[in-house]
Amino acid sequence: MTAPRRVGDRFRRFREEVRVPEATFTSYYGRPILKGPVWKWDIAAYLFTGGLAAGSSLLAAGGQLTGRPALRRAGRVTALAAVSASAVFLVKDLGRPARFHHMLRVAKPTSPMSMGTWILTAYGPAAGVAAIAEAAGVLPRHGLLGLAGRALPPVGHAAGLFAAATAPALATYTGVLLADTAVPSWHEAYPELPVIFAGSALASGAGVGLLAAPPAQAGPARRMAVAGAALELYGAHRVETRLGLLSEPYRVGRPGRLLRAGRLLTAGGVAGALLGRRSRVAGAVSGTALLAASVLTRFGIFYGGVASARDPRYTVVPQRERVDARRSGMDLPSDRAVPPAV
Repeated sequence: MTAPRRVGDRFRRFREEVRVPEATFTSYYGRPILKGPVWKWDIAAYLFTGGLAAGSSLLAAGGQLTGRPALRRAGRVTALAAVSASAVFLVKDLGRPARFHHMLRVAKPTSPMSMGTWILTAYGPAAGVAAIAEAAGVLPRHGLLGLAGRALPPVGHAAGLFAAATAPALATYTGVLLADTAVPSWHEAYPELPVIFAGSALASGAGVGLLAAPPAQAGPARRMAVAGAALELYGAHRVETRLGLLSEPYRVGRPGRLLRAGRLLTAGGVAGALLGRRSRVAGAVSGTALLAASVLTRFGIFYGGVASARDPRYTVVPQRERVDARRSGMDLPSDRAVPPAV
């Protein structure tokens, strides 16, 4: 009986030595596992201009309700310009303007793209009417144009409040849109992206107010700057620390540089707005810093997601970790463990 036992021991040792090594993070011919986003820089610009329009409408509503005409005027005009630019960038990505029209054939609540199309359709005309109402002061006082001049302010008042009511959805739906994709670092950051985009929208709107309004009327803009910076910095910190490996694309390379510069400009813009509240020059510099920070943040988030789709590591490792976690939770053996001897 001794010889068979020795043969069995040798067989078990041999089987342990020849087990399959763990897989490495490669793909066929070095190609990415995921098909990366086909979006280009114009979609990152679309993210920024949509947020700028939303923040500007909120700024205009604040100026309108508190009797600050400079804030109201700057917010309304900027909102119309920004949403027009946003539509141009979107149509450029779609390729044909008719494709935007085709999106309005249905309303699908589970599709961020469908909901975003309807949000833009509701917001754009309201922002346009509110901006046109600012021309009432230059119209003649008599005749048909005088009648239009008297009717425009109340109509613009209602349109401005409606635009402000839809502005939060306009500011945040793009974050939901990115998180709804299969891009790893976007998809896993679904709780943070709307927060970052909301904060960025508020900060950019505040930047418009600090640039355009005299210090005596810029109080709401300074408060918006503080609120927007808090949301943006909190969300950016979360995506750079909470996601484990998927936080890496937001910390390294071009996305990391953009996000770090955005954080510095956001902090500097808020500090300048609070410390230089009596200086028009300090307000203008702070407003410019907040606008630049919003641009850098949007582009950093965009390029971070693109980088995560190109590297197979960011797809394979989280999937493997989820499978192992499910196995350990269900008390199942791992497929990389040595099978028991028979």
